[in-house]
Amino acid sequence: MPAPRASQLSPGATVDVAIEKSVYRGLGLARHEGQVLFVPRALPGERLRVRIVSQERGYARAAVVERLTPSPLERPSPCAFFPRCGGCAYQHLDRSAELRLKEEILRESLRRGQVAWEAPIEVVPSPETGWRTRATFHADAGRGGITLGLYEEGSRRVVNLEGECLQVSAALNRALGHVRRMLSGRGAAAPRIGDVHLAESHDGGEIVVWLDGDLSAAEAQALGTAAARAPWITGFGVTTGPPDGRRRLLIRGSPYVHVVVAGVRLRSHAAAFFQGNRFLVEPLAREVERLLPGDGPFLDLYGGVGLFGLTAGRTASEVVIVESSGLAAEDAQANALSAGLGHVRVVTGSVESALERRPAVPGERIVLDPPRSGAGRRVAEAVAARRPEAVVYVSCDPTTLARDLRTLGAAGYRVDSLALFDLFPATMHLETVARLVPA
Repeated sequence: MPAPRASQLSPGATVDVAIEKSVYRGLGLARHEGQVLFVPRALPGERLRVRIVSQERGYARAAVVERLTPSPLERPSPCAFFPRCGGCAYQHLDRSAELRLKEEILRESLRRGQVAWEAPIEVVPSPETGWRTRATFHADAGRGGITLGLYEEGSRRVVNLEGECLQVSAALNRALGHVRRMLSGRGAAAPRIGDVHLAESHDGGEIVVWLDGDLSAAEAQALGTAAARAPWITGFGVTTGPPDGRRRLLIRGSPYVHVVVAGVRLRSHAAAFFQGNRFLVEPLAREVERLLPGDGPFLDLYGGVGLFGLTAGRTASEVVIVESSGLAAEDAQANALSAGLGHVRVVTGSVESALERRPAVPGERIVLDPPRSGAGRRVAEAVAARRPEAVVYVSCDPTTLARDLRTLGAAGYRVDSLALFDLFPATMHLETVARLVPA
């Protein structure tokens, strides 16, 4: 029987392929008659029968129909919900192989972005279970009751994590179970709850539950009464209202959890961003501090609650933290006051406008910790135009990192240090810390 032609690779076609390598976003890359295929959760060395899902410009997306030959890197998944649950990409991958794979994904992302780096990359591992202190789970109230968990791979269907999610601690799994019981039998209210945010202090002494939905004040209060039946839940609140008028309501307790990082006590609202790996947040902050020694002025861009500005910036002559989220900026201001760091100023607003308003200062050091979309050309060029002494870029997306490093390189900066922090074990995500200095 002749092999299928490339023209047959239309949606619905089935072909047998071998996975050549892993690429970013938890995908395996295969080729069929010159056509590149991307297959979710596929590992190097696997032979698969796949069905073409979509044909894109220059490649096709495929789904696994049958696994013909396993990868030599494969292990039995320790998670009962894998592979259906989309929360992890590599539960079936040997842990040491996962770290090597992520390093190669980072290197390939840099190569594709035309960023030269041939030196070794330090890889900082994390324990693979119980690492997450902040998690968002999705709620779906159907006829069968409340489904609470993460989305199924490639869909908006919620996988019910009724048991143990390995990413979070026993305390957060317990909180998730309590929320499930709270929402069961809530009639009209339950279907209008979209997301459940859980936040935990590193010592487990604080757990905050924050719901995101469209609830009346009375419904929110009723849920708060149910939450009070678990005294170990130290805070409960909701974000509610129409899309153009969302508001946060604290129903009981405190909305904050606290953590001490490099000797600085940091508070963060349950609805604000904070690095979620309990094991690596301190090594990450220490690395940024190591890469930016000295006492010159310090700019912490996309500064969040002040993780880097208040640790690495303690010895600086001046620290400016720029954060667009009012919630996180409020935490940063409170954290600076609590730490007695009077030389710290918090600016609420966009990084672009802050850079335009603030004149460059000689000896300036800058931290960039943007969201997954990266800093972008305008910010990268504005940073380089200030001629800082050094820039540390903390990235959670290797593709946007490579794009921005290339922009900074064209503006006269070179990478002289690179480390990979595995902040998100078993998932497709990886964290990179790069330092740039004048070329």
